[in-house]
Amino acid sequence: MYKDSIMDELRQIELEVVEGERQLAEQEALLIELKRLNENTTKVEAELKMMRKIQLDREQNRQRLLSLLHP
Repeated sequence: MYKDSIMDELRQIELEVVEGERQLAEQEALLIELKRLNENTTKVEAELKMMRKIQLDREQNRQRLLSLLHP
């Protein structure tokens, strides 16, 4: 039962990691476009920094779950 709950949580975090990667790619593309147009990038850069931190947290959580399954 313990392993099943870890697997459920791992499946959920995997979906979140994939979605986070997609969102990061979109934000990075927006940043590149704004720079190309010489627009202000301050807000987008701040959002991207926050998103990268959240993504790192997700990836660390995924690693924690994997280590619980494979000690």
